Amino acid sequence: MKKYLPEGRQINSVLNRKLCDSVQSLKKACEEEIVLEGFCTRCDRDHNLYVKLGEFEGMIPRVEGAYGIDTGVVKDIAIISRVGKPVCFVVTGISDSSEGTKLLLSRRRVQEKYINECVYDLQPGDILSATVTHLEPFGAFVDIGAGINALLPVDNISVSRIPHPSARFKQGQNIKCIVKSNEDGKITLTHKELLGTWEENAKKIIPGETVPGIIRSIEDYGIFVELTPNLSGLAEFTAGVRPGQMASVYVKSVCPEKMKIKLVIIDSFDMEKDSQTLKRNISFKPIHYFIENEEHISKFTYSPAGSFKLIETDFSCE
Repeated sequence: MKKYLPEGRQINSVLNRKLCDSVQSLKKACEEEIVLEGFCTRCDRDHNLYVKLGEFEGMIPRVEGAYGIDTGVVKDIAIISRVGKPVCFVVTGISDSSEGTKLLLSRRRVQEKYINECVYDLQPGDILSATVTHLEPFGAFVDIGAGINALLPVDNISVSRIPHPSARFKQGQNIKCIVKSNEDGKITLTHKELLGTWEENAKKIIPGETVPGIIRSIEDYGIFVELTPNLSGLAEFTAGVRPGQMASVYVKSVCPEKMKIKLVIIDSFDMEKDSQTLKRNISFKPIHYFIENEEHISKFTYSPAGSFKLIETDFSCE
C-alpha cells in the first residue's frame, strides 16, 4: 500500500526541497504527479490558498483545496484553517509571464488519490502515523495522511481514563494510531493498544517505593491515580485532593492476578502553580510506544496471564 504521510511530515525533506528548487524540477514533479508540500501563507476572499515553494509561490483554487469541498461535504473552514501550516499538493500547471512563474496546485487531487488507493482498504489493526489536528471533549481528530482526518475517541486514547484529550495530546503532535473500524471510508481509531499491557507498565512499579502520579478520579471507595497512561492504582481516601493534581504515592502492593495496585498518597499539589518545566516534564512526556515497527496487529491482550479478568482487543472481529 502506498504511503501518504500526514501534512507537514515531508516539507523539510531533502527531496521536497530539491523538487521545489527550480522550474525544471517543478515541471518534473508536475509530469510525474509527485506529491509535494509547501507552507500556506494566506487565503484570499475567494478562499484560494497561496503556498510558498522555495522561491516560488503557487495557488490552490478553492475547489482544489480539499476533497469534497465542491459538493459541500467539506466546509470552507477546512481550507481557511490551513493558513500558517504546511499543505500537500501536486503541481497541475506551470506558466511563465512578465510577472514571473505561476504555479497551479491541487490539494484535492492528492486527497482523492489517497482515499481511492488506501483509505477504503484500511483494515482494523492497521497501524498508522498520524498528527493531532484538533481536540474536542469527545476525542481527538488526527490527520492520517494528506490532510484526511479520522476520529480517535477519548475512551480509546488510553486505559487510564482522562477528562479531555488535551490531558494526553497537543495540537500538532505526531502520534501513532490503530484502525479500530472502517465503515465505507469513515475511519475510527484507537491508541491505547500501543501503550503496553498491564504487565509491561507495572514492571517498574515496585512495592515500598514512592512514585509520581496524576489524580484522575475520586470515588467513595478510594482515589484512582494514573501511574502511566495505561496503568492506574487505587489509593486510600485522602482529604483535600482533586482530580488533575499531581501526587507522590507510596506503593503498598502490586497484584497481577487482580490487576490491582494499592497506593497511599503522600503529597498532592496543583501543577498549574508550578513551573513550565515541571508541566513539560510530567504532562507531556514523549509517548512511549511498546509496539514500534509493526504495521498491523491482530490482537492485543492487556491483562496478565493468569489474571481473573480478561481484557483484550481482537481486531479480527471488528
